[in-house]
Amino acid sequence: MKRKSVGNGKSAAALLLMASVWATSATANTSYEYAEVIESRPIYQTVEISSPREECWNEEVVSYRRSHSDSRTPAIIGTIIGGALGNAVGHGKSNKRVGTVVGAVLGHSIGRDIVAANGRNAGTHYETVRHCETVYEYHEEERVVGYDVRYRYNNEEYSVRMDEEPGALVRVRVNVQPVF
Repeated sequence: MKRKSVGNGKSAAALLLMASVWATSATANTSYEYAEVIESRPIYQTVEISSPREECWNEEVVSYRRSHSDSRTPAIIGTIIGGALGNAVGHGKSNKRVGTVVGAVLGHSIGRDIVAANGRNAGTHYETVRHCETVYEYHEEERVVGYDVRYRYNNEEYSVRMDEEPGALVRVRVNVQPVF
């Protein structure tokens, strides 16, 4: 027959009960009260602030006008003139054909080059171009980063550093523990 051990369960339960009573009594011995603020001094720190700003200006720039001619007339005229000259220069039937073709190709090319040359620099003029960029302005500011606070509780003075100004009273936690 196997025996069950009950003693281990009892001691674990007793430990749990004692821990629970101790935790409850520790919480029960804590209260919150208010203490009088004697002095509150702001703590300042110098910080650098950057502010972005858009700065724009106008600039006069030289612009070259281009003549955009979509006309094929100069190339056609160059082909005709070149073909006629090639035909006139060539001697014999086959030389006249070769001369005509070569003259036409050269005439076409010369006609296109004349159009391109005339369109390259039809004139210059000035135009206004607007430029913008982001610039940063820097300045220093003094900012409050906290408060050194002195307060009185039960006729004793204490000091603490706080993030915000406390006002006339500061809340304090009072914890009462028996001394053994």
